[in-house]
Amino acid sequence: MASRLATRLLLRRPTATICISRSCRRVRHFSTQLLEGLPRYSKPTRGRYFLPNASPYQLWSRSFSSENGDLVEAVVPFMGESVTDGTLANFLKKPGERVEADEPIAQIETDKVTIDVASPEAGVIEKFIASEGDTVTPGTKVAVISKSAVPNEAHVSPPEETSWKETPLPPEEKDNTEEKSPKVEPVKKQEPKLTTPPLKSSSSEPQLPPKDRERRVPMPRLRKRVANRLKDSQNTFAMLTTFNEVDMTNMMKLRSDYKDKFVEKHDVKLGLMSCFVKAAVSALQNQPVVNAVIDGDDIIYRDYIDISVAVGTSKGLVVPVIRDTDRMNFADIEKGINSLAKKANTGALSIDEMAGGTFTISNGGVYGSLISTPIINPPQSAILGMHSIVQRPVVMDGKVVARPMMYIALTYDHRLIDGREAVLFLRRIKDVVEDPRRLLLDI
Repeated sequence: MASRLATRLLLRRPTATICISRSCRRVRHFSTQLLEGLPRYSKPTRGRYFLPNASPYQLWSRSFSSENGDLVEAVVPFMGESVTDGTLANFLKKPGERVEADEPIAQIETDKVTIDVASPEAGVIEKFIASEGDTVTPGTKVAVISKSAVPNEAHVSPPEETSWKETPLPPEEKDNTEEKSPKVEPVKKQEPKLTTPPLKSSSSEPQLPPKDRERRVPMPRLRKRVANRLKDSQNTFAMLTTFNEVDMTNMMKLRSDYKDKFVEKHDVKLGLMSCFVKAAVSALQNQPVVNAVIDGDDIIYRDYIDISVAVGTSKGLVVPVIRDTDRMNFADIEKGINSLAKKANTGALSIDEMAGGTFTISNGGVYGSLISTPIINPPQSAILGMHSIVQRPVVMDGKVVARPMMYIALTYDHRLIDGREAVLFLRRIKDVVEDPRRLLLDI
């Protein structure tokens, strides 16, 4: 019936163009084939026609496929609204290896995150189109994959190496090799040569190390981005840092008393960061100007609190964001921090998870830092620095006792925040951490 319908169409309208649908349910993509010897028709028909098996016209194949439908191309995916290009860092597979659908075959390093290039279909990698170190944009072709090829055995199991002794040469070649083999002459003893000692350089010339003891590598894009942002922060903000110290006795006792019950109920450990995040939320609510930002000639006050947490990874510093921390409890904050830290260490953070943020907390104490002056994370207006906990002598009720103390630092933009607001902000954090009951009573 289908063949009679197609024949009838050709007889009635000789200038018609055959349009073949990709799907039998819904017309989505069209590919027109012009019949030989017939003029082109301006408007293709959006109908579905079934051709006999012997028809010379082939169905339209899926995106990124060759004409025969066997080869597909892996392309760079969309990398985010603010990311226009990236660097092809490395390939995870080799030509000739088998890959499955959606399996990563390459990694793209951007200014913020590392993105995987996945295989669109299951098959064998025919070749790589791009090279490591190339700058690529979304849609750039990276590799060609064959869906019907057989994996290269060289990548599956290396061939057994055979010794040259096990394969004897033919008689004629043996004679030739024996005739051409050079005669071994006795080694003559070389007389030692008198060498002149090197001239001593003048004391005024600096002694530089040799160049072969140096290594030059290209700077990763993430490190470039961090360097540019920090330098822009220094050039833009009028940064000033104020310090205070916190007695961690009560907070550490709280952790010790309830850590087991906390893990049993919430399936996550109770850390110090959640307490400082809640203390920062309380301080930002008391001093809303610290949560604000300068935009041209205006000041933008935010009625929401998104805390950015600085995480150091092997590739560089990343600052993922915990959204709406003013609506979270201790358990929600700990779960959010653990999830973002795992993604940061595995390079699985997305652009959205690092965008925004109204205030940043950096914990240099995990590396043993005693005191530091953190740099503001633009376009925010302030950053809190935590440091290591050290037993120090302090005066309590007229007596000198040893207490676990931590220095805290607040770096703020002095164009927007005055010293009064900064000191009161840091004082609020000190009061809440030293006596967490203030959060319960809201005092």
